[in-house]
Amino acid sequence: MQVFASVDAVLFDLDGTLIDSAPDLGAAADKMRIDRGLPSLPFELYRPMAGAGARGMLQVAFGISPQHADFGALREEFFANYERCMTQNTHSFDGVPALLQALEMLGLPWGVVTNKSQRFTDPLTRSMPLFANAGAIVSGDTTPHAKPHPAPLLEAAKRLGVGPQACIYVGDDERDIVAGRAAGMRTVAATYGYLGNHLDTAAWQADAQINSPLALLQLLPST
Repeated sequence: MQVFASVDAVLFDLDGTLIDSAPDLGAAADKMRIDRGLPSLPFELYRPMAGAGARGMLQVAFGISPQHADFGALREEFFANYERCMTQNTHSFDGVPALLQALEMLGLPWGVVTNKSQRFTDPLTRSMPLFANAGAIVSGDTTPHAKPHPAPLLEAAKRLGVGPQACIYVGDDERDIVAGRAAGMRTVAATYGYLGNHLDTAAWQADAQINSPLALLQLLPST
């Protein structure tokens, strides 16, 4: 496995990379079906689309896309449901707490760059001790642009006081890799989250892939 040189900080996507929020995202969407007298759908249908947020959940629940006339209203209803339940069953992926502890022991600052809006990111990360030592938490609306634009990643690097070229960005979506490359960072595709075997992650052309959180440590020069 490739080892990166001169790594001064590690940045992570949130959903599907550090935390498994699929149970609460799916529940928020499924409640909309139940409220309309429609049958509940199996969680297994929602999970693969969790990384796409409201767009993915509404696609599963109602088969609609953002171009649908009712999408805006349904999205706001979904957001309200999610806001009420988002800390109920969300948890970190196995190995994530140990990974973050190892980074801290190595003296490597770490942070989060997510497309989740601050409305959800802040209360969610505050509710989880996992994020107590995060050096930066940048949401989808922290800067004028969300990923795949590099602006949020550059903002996180600035908050950590580290040059982007010395950062690694880890994410479970192609837009994470695109954003990381555009920011001048080394990129790592996390394949252990929601993706399963459904996507050809090699086509994203990340600098490396990991199939478990702790595998990231094998890419760092001092471990």
